[in-house]
Amino acid sequence: MSAPDASAPLAAIFTCAGTTLTDEERAFFRETDPVGFILFDDNLESADQIRGLTGEMRAAVGRDDAPVLIDQEGGRVARLGPPTWREVPPARRFGELAERDLEAGIAATRINARLIAAELYDLGINVDCAPVLDLSIPGAHDVIGDRAFAGDPELVATLGRAFAEGLMAGGVLPMIKHMPGHGRAVADSHKELPAVDVSRGELNRTDFKPFQLMADMPMAMTAHILFPAIDPALPATTSPRMVRDILRGEIGFEGLLISDDVKMGALEGTNEERARAVIAAGCDLVLHCWAGVEGMAEIAQGCGRMIPAAARRLARAQGMAAAPDPVDSAALVAELAGLLAG
Repeated sequence: MSAPDASAPLAAIFTCAGTTLTDEERAFFRETDPVGFILFDDNLESADQIRGLTGEMRAAVGRDDAPVLIDQEGGRVARLGPPTWREVPPARRFGELAERDLEAGIAATRINARLIAAELYDLGINVDCAPVLDLSIPGAHDVIGDRAFAGDPELVATLGRAFAEGLMAGGVLPMIKHMPGHGRAVADSHKELPAVDVSRGELNRTDFKPFQLMADMPMAMTAHILFPAIDPALPATTSPRMVRDILRGEIGFEGLLISDDVKMGALEGTNEERARAVIAAGCDLVLHCWAGVEGMAEIAQGCGRMIPAAARRLARAQGMAAAPDPVDSAALVAELAGLLAG
């Protein structure tokens, strides 16, 4: 592994506590220079306020193109919603349409994502932590549930690609998740470490397949899932064997690889130890979704600066979103409604 450049950004994604940066947060971000930021409900009040906050964040690190992330999948995982923003249907709604009429499902998925991109781009948000490429598996924990398009790997990849294309056409980068697959888990990784104890061959045919079919995407988020057939000791996010042999090897993902939130209950250790393990496994960035300068400082100690290979992957990703053309959102909303009703 090549050594990081001391002038490179910190290999982390951070958040803040409120709707504006505090003086302490601003000074911390200026000093540590994280790669980017992520927004949650406590950061979102109005369109003007969000534009101001994303501008503040980028000004603090001195990079106009710094990634600002949000979870805007649709359904129950949508940080922006009524009454200010459109109600976005869950992924399963598009999967059900595609199972009846594939072309209509693809078109509706792409239009929906293009509308999401228009909303996010207007606010200064340039990365959507979506689409979900996990499979819908009967009997699994409902932490994924209707966030999954379908149970068929090829259909999930088809709709996932339509969603990603819609985002990129609107100037927003997609982040596929949760690599290499969370759909089969029978526990919630926010609270504990799930184990998916099935054969490697079965995983290759099912859970891993959508990610393999979308390995050309700009960014991906890892799953805090234990796969004993590959690594009986470490979850995917902190497993060098998983990252090297499966994510980068068999799946062939060459984009920017970002951990899921390192404060989730599936991982062990201090903030610093978790961050260090994520980078040591081969992930490019540590995602830390909790406000508080003290905790973020501990993450900074563990993750260090971006290595050159990670910086190249970030640059490649940032080049994959188009400068968006103007879009008639009202017309697209109407077209989408017609497809979903059809």
